[in-house]
Amino acid sequence: MGNLTLAPFLMDDAILAALKEDVNEEDISTNALVDADETGSVKLFAKADGVLAGAPVFERTFRLFDERTAVEWYFEDGDLVSTGDLIATITGPIRALLTAERVALNFLQRMSGIATYTKKMVDALAGSKTKIVDTRKTTPNFRIFAKYAVRCGGGENHRFNLTDGVMLKDNHIGAAGSVAEAIKRAKAYASFVRKIEVEVETMAMVKEAVAAGADIIMLDNMSPDEIKKAVEFIDGRALVELSGNMDLNNISKYKDLGADIISSGALTHSAPVLDFSMKGLTPDGSR
Repeated sequence: MGNLTLAPFLMDDAILAALKEDVNEEDISTNALVDADETGSVKLFAKADGVLAGAPVFERTFRLFDERTAVEWYFEDGDLVSTGDLIATITGPIRALLTAERVALNFLQRMSGIATYTKKMVDALAGSKTKIVDTRKTTPNFRIFAKYAVRCGGGENHRFNLTDGVMLKDNHIGAAGSVAEAIKRAKAYASFVRKIEVEVETMAMVKEAVAAGADIIMLDNMSPDEIKKAVEFIDGRALVELSGNMDLNNISKYKDLGADIISSGALTHSAPVLDFSMKGLTPDGSR
């Protein structure tokens, strides 16, 4: 997936914060055993089957700690990996290899877990027109990595933050007084390039949203029968998004209901990590 990119300026602050959390002065265990100028190499292996995601973050973690480190990759983000696969070889100062190891693995494992879970959701919707997208239910300060991982797994991103687009949820509607009034105010305030999405829970709200000119109508926690009726009524006049506790346990029953999008917080808040390990550290004798 060569189109997947994460620029260093997007990553560095979060990676440095993670390194500072793990090393506030020095790595006592490593520094007691290894001189600063000793170099070597270590291998990265997959310990489970899944989708690789986070290679640029993994590599950047080592290079921010010590720019003399280098990583040779045998897979790239978006690739399927299997238990036992040799994923990469990391070379450089041994202090860097040991001290930055856990932070680098934490990023890679979490991101690969999200990508793997996303791939399973994508596969569950195969054959339908419905796309799976993420939400803003992400770990604080991890969003750029989580949403990147979703793309590695074949999913798509919903809005990145509150500035990306208008989404009128139940409390927004309560503040405005009605669906129609909320949409009216949003259209008057937002730039013409912003789409207006509104969350609805009943057919009456669906009809009100269509009449008011919503661009996207999110059917929240509606039953499959209610969704079918809503999709038929909307009839292409707005994009239809489904939401409400969508995960691998229930996604298949929403596959053929005609929705354009299913948004799932589970992609980023419930995906188990994909396990990797760094093994076989070998000093090269440089001092």
